[in-house]
Amino acid sequence: MNNKFDALKDDDSGDHDQNEDSSSPKDCEKEKSDEEDKDQNVAKKKTVVPGAGEHPLQYNYTFWYSRRTPGRPASSQSYEQNIKQIGSFASVEQFWRFYSHMIRPGDLTGHSDFHLFKEGIKPMWEDDANKSGGKWIIRLRKGLASRCWENLILAMLGEQFMVGEEICGAVVSVRFQEDIISIWNKTASDQATTARIRDTLRRVLNLPPNTIMEYKTHTDSIKAWEDFHGLVNASGGR
Repeated sequence: MNNKFDALKDDDSGDHDQNEDSSSPKDCEKEKSDEEDKDQNVAKKKTVVPGAGEHPLQYNYTFWYSRRTPGRPASSQSYEQNIKQIGSFASVEQFWRFYSHMIRPGDLTGHSDFHLFKEGIKPMWEDDANKSGGKWIIRLRKGLASRCWENLILAMLGEQFMVGEEICGAVVSVRFQEDIISIWNKTASDQATTARIRDTLRRVLNLPPNTIMEYKTHTDSIKAWEDFHGLVNASGGR
């Protein structure tokens, strides 16, 4: 898998495919019905598949982006409304078509986040895949986010963590004084898995031995957020 990524690292072959079907006369005749179907199934997305001759990933993934005004209270509803889906991919080649056109974290401004999660998992504490899990958090001085983010997501896509289906996704959070990267897993109570993730994270990011790494359960994150803001079911401040 690493060789696939290395060989394709400089691939800049154009915008990603939108995977939209062409309309037919029959579709036009059923336009109203189609629109109703779209409304009823707005949350359902087509599962992307690798193109012919492409190198499939073990899991499909989705890029997300969020940005909010610091200091403004964020409920779970407002956070969910603020997070935007960039697109999904199923192969190494599709990943690079997205990534090569995305701004690097180090060039983002304000209170911004990139999220890369397995397809079907929202980057929210309350998602069914996340609610019993947690995340490893590493705080970075300015200037390191772009390199660390790239190393982290390549390791995740390349299945270097070796913890089965435990990995949910990763986040890079750009803040004014520092940047933060984190990797989320499904089962916070599985200490052997969280320890393996920690050790792999330290290796793939080439972190100094004295780097502070914090593991935080999503249950604790939700409680801390509710206590701080006085909001029920609040989510945000990643």
